[in-house]
Amino acid sequence: MDSLWAPWRLAYVAAPKASPSTESCFICEALAAQEDRERLLIWRDPPSLVMLNRFPYNNGHLLIAPCRHTGRLDDLTNEELLHSMQTLRRFQQLLEELMRPNGYNIGLNLGSAAGAGLPGHLHWHLVPRWNGDTNFMPVLSDTKVMVQSLDTLYQLLADRLYGPAAPGSS
Repeated sequence: MDSLWAPWRLAYVAAPKASPSTESCFICEALAAQEDRERLLIWRDPPSLVMLNRFPYNNGHLLIAPCRHTGRLDDLTNEELLHSMQTLRRFQQLLEELMRPNGYNIGLNLGSAAGAGLPGHLHWHLVPRWNGDTNFMPVLSDTKVMVQSLDTLYQLLADRLYGPAAPGSS
């Protein structure tokens, strides 16, 4: 069997799984911290934010979330819901310009049973898709090939959002 090196996945696979009541919230932790690049937080515009997914399903995978910690869609104010959707639309258009995908998967998992890895903080997944991006690797070897690093994606988005002199730019 061949192996494909993907060391960033180890942190996810090896992390102890906490119960929902004791689980820390990586979204809230990122908001409270000042190291946006290290936390993969690319945009904060209360009442919503955008983060790169540390364990992406595909290149360009983003998370859009309200800044307020809530796991229930019906807890969002109209402003939070509208702003989250406007932010999702803005970043879908940004990915369109920068990456030119052929389509998108956009989804919200409500609750652990629905696949939410962080059920306490709502977040939408914005996943660019390209014709042929699913090939024999996932089918035969349960391996996904990622062709872009998170740092490269962060820089691509930061340059467009803030210009080349963005904080944390190379």
